[in-house]
Amino acid sequence: MTSVALRNICIRVAISAVMASGMTAARCEDLAVMIDNFTFEPSQLTIKVGTTVTWKNRDDIPHAVVSAGKFRSKTLDTDDSYSFTFTSPGDYTYFCSLHPHMTGMIKVE
Repeated sequence: MTSVALRNICIRVAISAVMASGMTAARCEDLAVMIDNFTFEPSQLTIKVGTTVTWKNRDDIPHAVVSAGKFRSKTLDTDDSYSFTFTSPGDYTYFCSLHPHMTGMIKVE
């Protein structure tokens, strides 16, 4: 048996083993944080790397979402939204730059 034929057999065996194991591609969730009545809801999330979080302003006044040095939305009017995909693990504290008493935290694992 030639080395090419042996290599092809090994590749087929490996592919068959993966398919038989039932492995599927990992899919991260997309999550939403609502801005309403001067609060972020939920105010804390624990997510996996690769998850996209979307903040949606349901308040009748503008807000902006900022995590110092990590992300910053434009000013969000009513029904506007901002999304950010978390590509690194860590703790991301954020706040509304127009109303700094509004705070939240996302833990990325």
